[in-house]
Amino acid sequence: MEIATFGNGCFWCTEAVFQQLKGVEKVESGYAGGHVENPTYEQVCSATTGHAEVLQITYDPEQITYDELLQVFWETHDPTTLNRQGNDVGPQYRSVVFYHNEEQKQLAEKYKLALDESGAFDDPIVTTIEPLTNYYPAEKYHQDYFLRNGSQPYCAFVVRPKVDKFRKVFKDKLKPEYS
Repeated sequence: MEIATFGNGCFWCTEAVFQQLKGVEKVESGYAGGHVENPTYEQVCSATTGHAEVLQITYDPEQITYDELLQVFWETHDPTTLNRQGNDVGPQYRSVVFYHNEEQKQLAEKYKLALDESGAFDDPIVTTIEPLTNYYPAEKYHQDYFLRNGSQPYCAFVVRPKVDKFRKVFKDKLKPEYS
């Protein structure tokens, strides 16, 4: 098993996407990149700790590659908005790839460069690519949030449309129970 760590907006939204991929064994919501040890959600939301809301994804590289995870990362959020995803605003919602090794760093930089050069986005990509220096799991109530709270208004109006779009675009990469 290998691990990928991505920050691409609210972890309630992004967790629901990555959990459905074949080869993904575990998705844990957490915080990375800040300067406060073991921060709380309230501290991270205060925009003073330097952390991003992230997913730590445990995956089987024989079933899904890091490149494929990067594809899902880039295509399921807007990497051109600084410290913002939709109505979620603040540095905790920044677009960031936290790499675990040199290979992940090179693959992320290569993918970002290719996207920039392709003109896929009207605005420049602001996603940062940083070494993972710390990671803290989010509180228990954040884990499996969409699975447990799918009918909550935020989930129904924000998370569900994102998940539905993801399922259409990546239907060939879904676990059987989501196909």
